[in-house]
Amino acid sequence: MIITQVDAAVDAVRGVERFRGRPVAVRAIAVLYTNRMQVVTTEAAGIKSLEDMKGKRISTGAPGSATEVMAFRLLEAAGLDKDKDFRARERLSPAESTNAIKDGKLDAYFFVSGVPTSAVTDLAASPGIHIALVDHARYVPKIVEKYGPVYFPEVIPAETYPGQKTDNHQMSVGNIIAVLDTMPAEQVSKIIEVIWAGRAELAQVHAEARNFTLDKQKTAAAGVPWHPAAEAFWKAQGAQLA
Repeated sequence: MIITQVDAAVDAVRGVERFRGRPVAVRAIAVLYTNRMQVVTTEAAGIKSLEDMKGKRISTGAPGSATEVMAFRLLEAAGLDKDKDFRARERLSPAESTNAIKDGKLDAYFFVSGVPTSAVTDLAASPGIHIALVDHARYVPKIVEKYGPVYFPEVIPAETYPGQKTDNHQMSVGNIIAVLDTMPAEQVSKIIEVIWAGRAELAQVHAEARNFTLDKQKTAAAGVPWHPAAEAFWKAQGAQLA
């Protein structure tokens, strides 16, 4: 059992990208919360769009991470070459990226997570720094056309982070709990029963767990086929899966 972004699960089933030549028959058992792409910069960097990042120093996330996958797809949609169009392209964690901006070594970075997230909050709260989040939702249709309907536009409201002056129109992706299609139905049912019954406790530990709701259990949101036992469980709970 794993918690994974929908795009990674879809790639696994299709046997493409990181899973090229070795498809994995994963099945969804629950749709959790949304991960949001945040393209983080500062007002001083003068970056108003993805195109403005050309010639800048950026980080596209840790190697092989969900952030890196989405960052590469966004850059591609914006007509930017990840290997040629930047003064420097680092592969840093969000905390490392925030520190690099503070130290004047980086102009912008990509990070996929729930919001708010501590690394971006840390940067936004730093004296003398005024953060900006770069809009990029307009690229979603182009990315979906190539990679499938795994992404969707959302808005990070103004003031989600200290000093964030405007709404950020960005690209999001769902998180699911996934298992192999060979997992026994009884085991799947028990896992979901425990997680669903404990969702209030989960929300106390991770704020995003409050978005683990019945109305989120949609086949389109899951991205990959349901495990039969999970499908039966959610239907019994009254979920409208279609």
